[in-house]
Amino acid sequence: MRLSILCLCLLFLVAGCTAPSATEQPGESTPVNILFAIADDASYPHFSAYGCEWIATPNFDRVAKEGLLFTRAYTPNAKCAPSRSCIITGRNSWQLEEAANHWPYFPAHFKSYVEVLNEQGYFTGKTGKGWAPGIALDSSGQQRHLAGPDFSAVKTTPPTPDISNIDYAANFAEFLNARPEDQPFCFWYGGIEPHRAYTYGSGPELTGRAISQIDSVPAYWPDNERVRTDMLDYAAEIEHFDRHLGRMLDTLEAKGLLDNTLIVVTSDNGMPFPRAKSNSYEMANHMPLGIRWPNGIKEPGRTVDAFVSFIDFAPTFLEAAGVKAASANIQPMTGQSLMPILRSEKEKIRDYVLMGKERHDVGRPDDVGYPIRTLLKDSFLLIQNLKSARYPVGPPQTGYLATDGGATKTEVLNSRLETPDAPYWAWCFGKRAATELYDLRTDTDCIFNLAGQTEYATVQQEMSQQLWAALKAEGDPRAFGKGDQFDAYLYSHEKDRDFYNRMIRREPVEAGWVEPTDFEPDFPKRK
Repeated sequence: MRLSILCLCLLFLVAGCTAPSATEQPGESTPVNILFAIADDASYPHFSAYGCEWIATPNFDRVAKEGLLFTRAYTPNAKCAPSRSCIITGRNSWQLEEAANHWPYFPAHFKSYVEVLNEQGYFTGKTGKGWAPGIALDSSGQQRHLAGPDFSAVKTTPPTPDISNIDYAANFAEFLNARPEDQPFCFWYGGIEPHRAYTYGSGPELTGRAISQIDSVPAYWPDNERVRTDMLDYAAEIEHFDRHLGRMLDTLEAKGLLDNTLIVVTSDNGMPFPRAKSNSYEMANHMPLGIRWPNGIKEPGRTVDAFVSFIDFAPTFLEAAGVKAASANIQPMTGQSLMPILRSEKEKIRDYVLMGKERHDVGRPDDVGYPIRTLLKDSFLLIQNLKSARYPVGPPQTGYLATDGGATKTEVLNSRLETPDAPYWAWCFGKRAATELYDLRTDTDCIFNLAGQTEYATVQQEMSQQLWAALKAEGDPRAFGKGDQFDAYLYSHEKDRDFYNRMIRREPVEAGWVEPTDFEPDFPKRK
């Protein structure tokens, strides 16, 4: 009798030790899986969850509906490599030395969250575009997998010749099949879409929509058939990205992994059109963001209006995985974990976001960049162009190389020749004021510069002071008069170095991402 009572007590004791406590957060008892899905060059408004009617993204919409839809997520740097550097390190680009630039050498002493999770027992991998473009080597010269080992071998026939032939979803299935059953995973789905080039005129057939269904064209482009066709071609590529996301969700559901997988869906920077990607305006830095994790999100279905920066992803993933940065020997992170928002413990984690850029592409004399620092607070966007005597996306002689070639770029360039009074070229490619200030409540296109106006003087002064105080606190070399070091960092590919002078000397140069007509060697005569 006494033995039976003792056994019963032991059973209760064991049960008490193994049962989750009343305060335990969902998902803590089982390591969370992570799926990070990132489009390449898609702007915030262009997912149907935000009300866009000429692009259909039902799978992004599902993630947002069954999780959280974020309306104020921003990349600190609107270009592929520096934006992705911020994502993987949790630090702003001006804190990342060479990695502040496009086509950099990634510094060996900065870790990515993927590398940390791999060290902590996660099975990691990626398909498509990971951290790129640039070169990432460890201290011994070996290639690093900043986003995980590659799973891109499975190919498919793409809808157009300019869409990648990587079967992203099939490669994700291969990754899951290779994963040891008891190992949590961290996977990076890096769609190459909607990065240019596009197959011109493919959009109407692939989307089933007419160009007349596009509800608005940004004020800084001509509103004509070629521009609208270009926009619909862009829409078709976003929908391609979304279809593969849907197949991945189906695969997770079939394997019983969907509810304990933290799914984050976003883009790296704005659309590859003039005055978007590679700038610091709304269309450049404002990103889509949906997060789904039934086992970890409290009150799903919410729309979150809090400011979020891409530097918040890495600390979020580490906290969700139960990994402390200090014990993982990773650099201090500037970003803040989004877990308090996911758990509905806080409505916001910051009052403003910082953004900026350094050198984005080849093409300037002496390989210098176009440094910008930006503060977004409340509805006001303050932009400080630190070298405003330079052309913002590259000189005319070398084709404005920070803007990818395409129909809209060509239309903007032609507008200056065909209609000299048209403002499109000046908005997209012309030199800019040293300080710009916009009220996004009434001017999401960032056309009406309020800087210098008396009624906004206090706002401008306070924001400028806050911007530079924050940059000093983060150790930004630009805040200490040492910013020219960013121009001294070498391009990771030797063929890109000294592009401007080699072109002027008529030596062979390659810039396959723009049209030959984008180059304007006689620009001063045609201006």
